[in-house]
Amino acid sequence: MSDAASDAARWRQETYEPAIARHPERRAAFETSSGIELDPVYAPDPVPPSLGWPGEPPFTRGVQPTMYRGRLWTMRQYAGFATAAASNERYRALLAQGTTGLSVAFDLPTQIGYDPDHPLAAGEVGRVGVSIATLEDMETLFAGIPLDRVSVSMTINSTAIVLLALLVAVAKRQGVDPTRLRGTVQNDLFKEFVARGTQRLPVRPSLRLVTDVIEHATRHLPKFNPVSISGYHIREAGSTAVEEVAFTLAHGIGYVEEAMSRGLAVDDFAPRLSFFFNAHNHLFEEVAKFRAARRLWASIMAERFGAKDPSSLMLRFHTQTGGSTLQARQVDVNVVRVTVQALAAVLGGTQSLHTNGRDEALALPSEESAVLALRTQQVLGYESGVTDVVDPLGGSPYVEQLTDEIEARARAWIARIDDAGGTIAAVEAGLPQRAIETSAYEAQRRIESGDDVVVGVNKFASDDEASPELFRIDPALETEACERVQAWRARRDATAWREALASLATVAADEGANVFPAVLVAVEAGATVGEVLQVFEDRYGTFLAPRPVEVGTGSPKRSTI
Repeated sequence: MSDAASDAARWRQETYEPAIARHPERRAAFETSSGIELDPVYAPDPVPPSLGWPGEPPFTRGVQPTMYRGRLWTMRQYAGFATAAASNERYRALLAQGTTGLSVAFDLPTQIGYDPDHPLAAGEVGRVGVSIATLEDMETLFAGIPLDRVSVSMTINSTAIVLLALLVAVAKRQGVDPTRLRGTVQNDLFKEFVARGTQRLPVRPSLRLVTDVIEHATRHLPKFNPVSISGYHIREAGSTAVEEVAFTLAHGIGYVEEAMSRGLAVDDFAPRLSFFFNAHNHLFEEVAKFRAARRLWASIMAERFGAKDPSSLMLRFHTQTGGSTLQARQVDVNVVRVTVQALAAVLGGTQSLHTNGRDEALALPSEESAVLALRTQQVLGYESGVTDVVDPLGGSPYVEQLTDEIEARARAWIARIDDAGGTIAAVEAGLPQRAIETSAYEAQRRIESGDDVVVGVNKFASDDEASPELFRIDPALETEACERVQAWRARRDATAWREALASLATVAADEGANVFPAVLVAVEAGATVGEVLQVFEDRYGTFLAPRPVEVGTGSPKRSTI
């Protein structure tokens, strides 16, 4: 038996067969429409170490031996608008249509930590997501949705610790043991500073709250992912695919360093770290990007942090199709863009996927658009055949070369961030921010010059396109949200509320304490999201953007610009 055949036999015996014994594949046999039986994986001869086998380090070919032959990815739809009651209705409709996980969008006031009646919330309540201010709101959001059976992902960062506490409180009210909660809280503040901008507190206090959530979840929420380290928004802000990988993994390094500084063993928390990536239009670059990120993270965890548990080396990720690629003209063409992007995510081995609605360049997606986006995933999963073989593009000279090149360039960026003093120093100095701005400018220049074609925009445009019917938010809902939070304040136990916030302020002042338990007590005592964030702001202050600096090796120096 050749070395390659011997290695394949070893993988089948040691990895693949034990996996299907634990979790049988979806079908007894996979074959094409012509009756051609398909092997679980195809590999070059010999198999290079950088490629490896599915379910084994360095996980280039996927984190599970059977991947989608065993179970399809979680099909999420990102939704949330107006009130908790309206969003709950949409969630239940999506679950009835076959969605297998919920992904919650919050409005800007909730994201930053302002209650709906705060002056800075005016005009934004319920606009780009659901307004959540109280435990009552959160309970309404998940009414009739069993939190021990439905995975919940929450896109929330500055107020992540508060929204997770509210979710735990609602689970307890449902009679669900919090240890059974499944899902993810985004809780990634680094990317807010470099790409998105909903941060409220300075960098280091923000990082403390992120780490408090990681520490608490490691010890008390074993099935919940306490951070989703997000490249999605980095790409949306204009980065390249290489920069998306580099900055995302650099942020991951920063979080691991902070968690380990708390005394947490890397193998105790690393298996619950998750990632969130974008999928853009260049099919093969996107596939290679996902494979390179998986391999690079496995290397970082083993070599840099000494992780021993194979689960600690696995980069598990959610993907969302590229919102910034959606166009306001010829919106039906967006369905094609989303399909290509979703195909890249699946070929790249994503664990869960959200597909954008065709009309999201203009407004929140209509229910019809959201269902069509879900159907796109279902056609890929059940009709296309791309799920029948693990990593079907693996071994392609083109894809492997792209994978190698993306990994090498991402490594170079991470080394540059290390030379700048590490992730915190680089973010505070604005190093990744400037790189993203430069890439975004160059991408827009290529579109405006016509070097890059955008169908229906700078080529194949049409002057007689019909405007689609858009989803609209009733402005009166903002008034109703203000009235609800005011009524909540009026009927809560004022003594318990006051004592809980005082206790939270004391814990926030103690740098050695974890604030999550105090936040949970506060929201159960009736504190609003805005009130909890105000306690933190009173203690830590607010974020001020850095002046431009030159970042190289050694200490940052002031720029002359």
